[in-house]
Amino acid sequence: MTQVKDKTDQQLNMALAELMGYTVEWSKTQERWSLMLGRKIRATSSGTEDLIWSYAPDYCNDPAASLEVQAKAIEVDAALYLKTLSAIVYGTTYAKVEEYDLIALIEVKRLLLASPRERAEAAYITLSISKEDLNGTVGYR
Repeated sequence: MTQVKDKTDQQLNMALAELMGYTVEWSKTQERWSLMLGRKIRATSSGTEDLIWSYAPDYCNDPAASLEVQAKAIEVDAALYLKTLSAIVYGTTYAKVEEYDLIALIEVKRLLLASPRERAEAAYITLSISKEDLNGTVGYR
């Protein structure tokens, strides 16, 4: 099995799309490939099977798609996702990542699943703080 670090963005996007429920079907009557999510057609192409997979979400580069796949991973196993993400981000081996206690896990999970509005509000407050606001008060401008 190919290790995840050895996969190209396209290979990783395709593998993630399959895990997210995407399939590719060939229509003999239309002589076209279809990228499907459930029963819904997301894209069609008369090119190759590899070409139709290029229409799958770009989980490696698109922030919205990466949040979608992150939410799914958290839904499946939040603790494993957080440990694995920590190992990837901090460069430690999986065995060295500390166990999360239940309260910390719930808090981190909630932060990772913040709504776009919550993320926008936090970014606005962070980015709008001026030198005068560094006295410990944070508020909307």
